[in-house]
Amino acid sequence: MKSKIKFIFPLIIISGMLFGFKIANDPDPEKDKILIGIVRYALKQGHYSPHDIDDSFSEKVFTDFIDALDPYKRFFLQSDIDEFSKNRYLIDDQIKSEDLSFYNQVMTRFDQRVLESQQYYREILQSPFDFSKEASFDVDYDKKSFSKNKAELIKNWQLQLKVSTLSRLHEKIHMQESMTKNETKGVEEKEEEDGAEAEEDEEEGSVPKVEIEIKSFEELEKESREATLKSLDDLYTVMFELDDTDWFAIFINTMTIQFDPHTNYFAPKDKKRFDQTMSGKLEGIGARLQKRDDYTRVAELISGGPAWRGGELEVGDLILKVGQGDEFPVDIVGMRLDDAIEYIKGKKGTEVKLTVKKIDGSIKVISIIRDIVELEETFVKSSVVDVDNRKFGVINLPKFYIDFNERNFRNSATDMEQEIKRLKEENVEGLLIDLRNNGGGSLKTAIEIAGLFISNGPVVQVKYRGEKANIRSDKDKRIQWDGPLVVLVNELSASASEIFAAAMQDYNRAVIIGSKQSFGKGTVQQVLPLNNVFKYDKDLGAMKMTIQKFYRINGGSTQLKGVSSDIVMPDKYSYFEIGERDEKNPLSWDKIEPAEYTPVNAYENFHQVVNDSKRRIADNPHFIIIDDNAKWLKEGRDNTLVNLNYEKFKEEIDQREEESKAFDDIALYESRLEFISPKYELPILENDSILAKKRELWHKNLKKDIYVEEALTVLSELEMNKNLLVKN
Repeated sequence: MKSKIKFIFPLIIISGMLFGFKIANDPDPEKDKILIGIVRYALKQGHYSPHDIDDSFSEKVFTDFIDALDPYKRFFLQSDIDEFSKNRYLIDDQIKSEDLSFYNQVMTRFDQRVLESQQYYREILQSPFDFSKEASFDVDYDKKSFSKNKAELIKNWQLQLKVSTLSRLHEKIHMQESMTKNETKGVEEKEEEDGAEAEEDEEEGSVPKVEIEIKSFEELEKESREATLKSLDDLYTVMFELDDTDWFAIFINTMTIQFDPHTNYFAPKDKKRFDQTMSGKLEGIGARLQKRDDYTRVAELISGGPAWRGGELEVGDLILKVGQGDEFPVDIVGMRLDDAIEYIKGKKGTEVKLTVKKIDGSIKVISIIRDIVELEETFVKSSVVDVDNRKFGVINLPKFYIDFNERNFRNSATDMEQEIKRLKEENVEGLLIDLRNNGGGSLKTAIEIAGLFISNGPVVQVKYRGEKANIRSDKDKRIQWDGPLVVLVNELSASASEIFAAAMQDYNRAVIIGSKQSFGKGTVQQVLPLNNVFKYDKDLGAMKMTIQKFYRINGGSTQLKGVSSDIVMPDKYSYFEIGERDEKNPLSWDKIEPAEYTPVNAYENFHQVVNDSKRRIADNPHFIIIDDNAKWLKEGRDNTLVNLNYEKFKEEIDQREEESKAFDDIALYESRLEFISPKYELPILENDSILAKKRELWHKNLKKDIYVEEALTVLSELEMNKNLLVKN
């Protein structure tokens, strides 16, 4: 029977939402009461879909707050939960009366339990683990119950620390074996190259010997335990420095998350960091990170940034450790996101080494040289390619960007219009717009860009709570591009990307090709400084709150369902719940009255082209391998059982690595297409070697991109119905 395993990494985690235990300074009950009252008022008055703060709401806050503090059942006993349960249906009443009884009761007990836990893990890690026994541990903590007594709690700690140490132990043994193998290979190669000289050296007894310190299993096990201990001690030290503001923000956010995943409270220092992020000035590796449970997850790679250029870090990777150059790496599992970012970011030219867990469960160390992330690479760029002796344009749009503070600052709409004009001058016959990984941006520019491909008409509907939808339209009758159009999307195409793609689909103006559906974020948020609501002498922070919802012109929301592709291509996320569907408490999909618009029959052979593409994809050996890989990845993600016998643990990892070789050809794919820069850009590249290198890398990646290749094939087959589009 095939063995199941979830590939794990050091579980030296406490809480992904808390990152702290001992309150470092005294709480401010007056401020906390004011804050809870303001947040309740703001949610009731301003949220798009407000909930009743009732017993059902109370029960959810109760469950989520306990889970936020102790997701791995390491601290609370079942008797604690039973005691807390007296408030299970009273939290709503306490919120309304600004009563902090539940919060104070839970935090007092939590502080006590955490201090006790330090003794547990320190004592456990003093003794060697026996990895020869037949045993296993399920890391799906949602299935677990709280411990009935302290003996059971300590047993739970032992198993979790054993898993953590086992993972480290395997890394150390694997590294030692690799070093030994590489050094031996190097000596053999040197001996072959030296030839006669090597023989002469051998006679004299002077053949160079490589000194490698081979450590025993016991020595490496001890080092692994010590590393686990140090990581926990370091983590607790950081956590002890947090104050009541940090703690209370956790409680507040267990309230806000009941409304939707994008509504949350920013404590004052978090608001400051949020503002800095929104400013767009980036220095570091060029990646946007988010907290997912206890792990720092790569949410987005900034186009043109160091991580993007390196090509090894991917969206979905979980960052486990961060090393500065050759320094010993620091575990960031369980660390608060802001603290983790402090380790990851740094000055231009410095090296950071990230130990990441890939989506297939493998652990990889990625070296990145930090740099200034240039905004130039978030702008529109294009390439020209020949397909069967016909010329086509590829336009990449990473963001729907705009700067409302700079009147003459470039924006995505004017840049797109200019890029299309330049490609028309090169007589391209069709356009492929690549919106993969485009997380959205300016609604205004999305509407204007849609207007480049249609005559005037509605593009999107925007609705406030309880109000009639506001139809936002393109009012310019000109059509910048009336030729064949294909839009390429994936699961990470979100918000404004979905508005543009949906409009093109509703007007029958473009073929949408890519993932089964886009991200599915059909909501709009606004940041509200809470001191604007209530005048107070202390900074109360801010609320980011969902206030509007997007709807397609056909009446359907983009929320949850996103935009479904006309042609679906398999990718490694095909069997995962990616996007808004994977978030907690997302707003539901619904439908309103459609806007008045006139779809066009833009293509004579739309259905034939779509069906031909579907057949090609189904028969393409490379797409078949991609789909098999997606199923394999889903199987690995679903396996949560960890074998605590080292030999079997290693055997399962080796088996998984061997299985992964069946998918090696995915990375080796290369099309016959050749991509070049448009003519206007050639003089610029001659004088800008850095930009030239970026374009060279982009074109190389396009050549290896089977999704772009199929999208271009579709584009080349489309036949326009010339009678239904007005030329500019």
